Amino acid sequence: MRRYQIAVIGAAEAKEWEKELAFSVGRLIAAEGCILLTGGRGGVMEAASQGASEAGGFVAGIVPGSEGNQYLDLIIKTQMGQARNVILVESADAVIAVSGSYGTLSEIGVSLRIGTPVFGIKTWDIPGLIPCQTPEEAVYSALEFCNSMRISI
Repeated sequence: MRRYQIAVIGAAEAKEWEKELAFSVGRLIAAEGCILLTGGRGGVMEAASQGASEAGGFVAGIVPGSEGNQYLDLIIKTQMGQARNVILVESADAVIAVSGSYGTLSEIGVSLRIGTPVFGIKTWDIPGLIPCQTPEEAVYSALEFCNSMRISI
């Protein structure tokens, strides 16, 4: 039985409050027994990875080049730059966006286009994105979606 794969997306250059939110999201994802997927770089991605890692979770990074942050258990080296964003969201059962810039916006757009739900915390306000106020709301909403779709864990 496969575990849910939840992607956390957000900027590589993040403010402290964004990192704190991402850390909490990552920690909660791991506590629920899910696999964390990120773009494998710094900022929001690294903070979520650290939170999940410290909670004993499994963290996979789909990186643009060949190296990722220190909290990754698995590094998928794409050599694809921003094009890896499609691989990231296609691999996720649900996506959680934490703040973010244009790269995050592109990941949100692809996710919504392919039908993967995006739960956003202080991020872009676009149709289809499900706004959440807290890390707990985002993670538990993502899990509720996965459970409703009967994705095997």
